[in-house]
Amino acid sequence: LGGHHVFPLHRLDRGTSGALVLARTVDAARVLGAAFEEGTIEKRYLALVRGQVANDDGVIDYPIQKAEDGPRVPAVTRYRVVKRSEIDRCSLVEARPETGRLHQIRRHLRHIDHPLVGDVRHGSGAINRHYRTTYGLHRLALHAAGIAFAHPVTGARVAVEAPMPADLAEPLAKLGLS
Repeated sequence: LGGHHVFPLHRLDRGTSGALVLARTVDAARVLGAAFEEGTIEKRYLALVRGQVANDDGVIDYPIQKAEDGPRVPAVTRYRVVKRSEIDRCSLVEARPETGRLHQIRRHLRHIDHPLVGDVRHGSGAINRHYRTTYGLHRLALHAAGIAFAHPVTGARVAVEAPMPADLAEPLAKLGLS
């Protein structure tokens, strides 16, 4: 970055891999920050969840706290099943949050009784140990696969895809979900 300061515009949960947006100028940070607030940034995550998700797609419209001790606020996540494992009771789900709340995807998928594998806070210790031992999954099974937005200066569409890291891709392959 040539010694330039960068401005982080959002965050990923600890243990989540993938795309992250940083701005190089204050003006770009202001424009993109507003786009995040307005919900015009398109975010796409891949999540390995416990169980066979029954519906192929859906919308989770369930208010959650914006902060740990704050009031509940509107939160919406669209999801679709990418593939269901024939090896173990799990599903690979694409999640597209329309709002940006603390642990939103993790909390929403838990709300529909399909917690993320590897989630020590909202998941199951026994299930996490099973996937760690059987499939070598030693992390939160959440990956920010892509993000798209209008460039803050030109307005041109910017779409970034983040490749799946090996520490998630290999367990997914063992589960027949690659």
